[in-house]
Amino acid sequence: MAAPAGRVVDGRELLPPEPMTRTLAALQLLPRGEELVLLLYREPFPLYAVLARDGFTHRTQLAPDGTYSIHIRHA
Repeated sequence: MAAPAGRVVDGRELLPPEPMTRTLAALQLLPRGEELVLLLYREPFPLYAVLARDGFTHRTQLAPDGTYSIHIRHA
């Protein structure tokens, strides 16, 4: 799978809670109108509640290689 353009947090080889920690830190710097993409090998259900609480929207895609791409933007 090709890396998406823009801001990316590749959490596929990281142990919890590092992917969430890095994602939340990156979201603090995310300008409105831009997108952050989080790459993981599992769907981050706990993150979805945090995103909704903090004013972000997301869409999730599953690639054939098992990578979840979570595309996050300001709501």
